[in-house]
Amino acid sequence: MQPTKVYDEVIEFLASSSPPNVIAFRPSEEAKARVADLIFREKSKGLSEDEKSELDHYLQIEHLMRLAKAALTTIWQMARSISRTKWCPRRDSNARPSA
Repeated sequence: MQPTKVYDEVIEFLASSSPPNVIAFRPSEEAKARVADLIFREKSKGLSEDEKSELDHYLQIEHLMRLAKAALTTIWQMARSISRTKWCPRRDSNARPSA
């Protein structure tokens, strides 16, 4: 899987998803297997420059998704909290009570 394809996959997902779907996102099995393979080979025998670049791209995407999920979780929780409260407008302090 090429980094450009991964970026496209993530961008398409973010652009077309609701906050709960973004929060629940998990990478495909193919992407997880590729990252695991790159990490294993990096530790055991090293990576080519292209593979190192690919791994760096995956790690950047993972960081981006963690930030997006954290922000959306906070926003989603705030929105849910607000929707559960009853809004009561302030009374005008100059208004006179009706007789």
